[in-house]
Amino acid sequence: MASLNLKNIYKVYPSGVIAVTDFNLDIEDKEFIVFVGPSGCGKSTTLRMIAGLEEISSGELYIDGVLVNNRAPKDRDIAMVFQNYALYPHMTVYDNMAFGLKLRKMPKAEIDARVKEAARILGIEMYLSRKPKALSGGQRQRVALGRAIVREPKVFLLDEPLSNLDAKLRSQMRTEITKLHNRLATTFIYVTHDQVEAMTMGTRIVVMKDGFMQQVDTPINLYDYPINLFVAGFIGTPQMNFFTGTLTGTKTKVYVEFGKEKVLLPKDKVALIVNLDKYLNTGREIVFGVRPEDIHDSPAWLADASAPQIQVKVDVVEALGPETLIYCKTRSEVEKVEAEGDVSIVDDISNVTAKVDSRSTTKAGDTIMVALDTRHCQVFDKETEVTIIARDEEQKAYIEELQARREQEEADKAAALAAKLAEEEAKLALEAEKRALKLQKKLGKKADASVEEIAEVIDEEITVDATDDKADAE
Repeated sequence: MASLNLKNIYKVYPSGVIAVTDFNLDIEDKEFIVFVGPSGCGKSTTLRMIAGLEEISSGELYIDGVLVNNRAPKDRDIAMVFQNYALYPHMTVYDNMAFGLKLRKMPKAEIDARVKEAARILGIEMYLSRKPKALSGGQRQRVALGRAIVREPKVFLLDEPLSNLDAKLRSQMRTEITKLHNRLATTFIYVTHDQVEAMTMGTRIVVMKDGFMQQVDTPINLYDYPINLFVAGFIGTPQMNFFTGTLTGTKTKVYVEFGKEKVLLPKDKVALIVNLDKYLNTGREIVFGVRPEDIHDSPAWLADASAPQIQVKVDVVEALGPETLIYCKTRSEVEKVEAEGDVSIVDDISNVTAKVDSRSTTKAGDTIMVALDTRHCQVFDKETEVTIIARDEEQKAYIEELQARREQEEADKAAALAAKLAEEEAKLALEAEKRALKLQKKLGKKADASVEEIAEVIDEEITVDATDDKADAE
């Protein structure tokens, strides 16, 4: 059992690639922390730095208050479960689980007791004499977990352990790992790209993108209060619907206008908008977000006068049993398609997804009204992609600071790009001037040259320039 502290952790490879940037996280004892994000976001690299399998470029890693940056993996008292199980094929299940303890020269009686206890916890007692090839994927995963359990480490590290299993086994193993964490009462750090695994298993979730931490919070807070567009789109299945629009109205009645639609925001949401004057009736674009489960087509919702409604045309209906997904177009999208005539399947976009009751009578091709539950809607600044609706009054200052920081970052990027373009233009102008002088000098030596000879010199210069440009491109 252990707490971990990661302070200003960076990972920079010799090639100059920055895999992890300024990673700061305090993990409490017995927590189940999940790192989640798309491929290449730095989550596995961070896990491997904790394990000691990757060197930390800068920053400090503490386990139970002890700095472990320079400690070997075997001295960190952690156990890691890999994606591919990493079992020894020539050894039995018993020997696979006991191997690490034998290397530590532990007494045979204690090894036997630990292996059998771990096998009992995981329900693999009857497989101890088998070899890995005689086991299913789920059973092999249990053996890999058992090999970690017998070491009784301070911290368990799991790197996408369920990605090789089918959907049914993944669901089963998710439950088993959660029960295992509750039983062992040890710190777990789990890496996955599957947001369903993250939401169902973690006590807290770290959402990562491009090596940066986007948000650290409980599953329900990530779902209800995403800090930016990326988190809002990544958490939730199907993903949140996004509409680009503007805020109009008065300070007591604020509307979101997008396409041909005008949706009234609830007063409690308006009260939490950061810097409302910057957006209200200014034309500054925002992104309005509504989750599919907050869009309804039932008569009860449509009869509720307080629920804003929009008109949509239904493209596809997917009946899934416990629920139905309907894919639709807003009026502006319908008019766009009608104006352009026949379009390809790729360009024929359904820009609204709704998750409705399984007994919905909506059919493909229908034009219907749907009601929006705006109590759970989100609004983001289009430029910075940061939310403009704070979770509560206390968070307003943080959102304002984050907005200002992102705006400064965008301004710095624009300034750097402008400087780079100016430098390239100056370089091209200098090269053009040099070539003009060179051509003038050649022609000056041929004061009495014929038109054909002058053309020959110019062609020669053009050929040389083209050759140089091709070499630069290569």
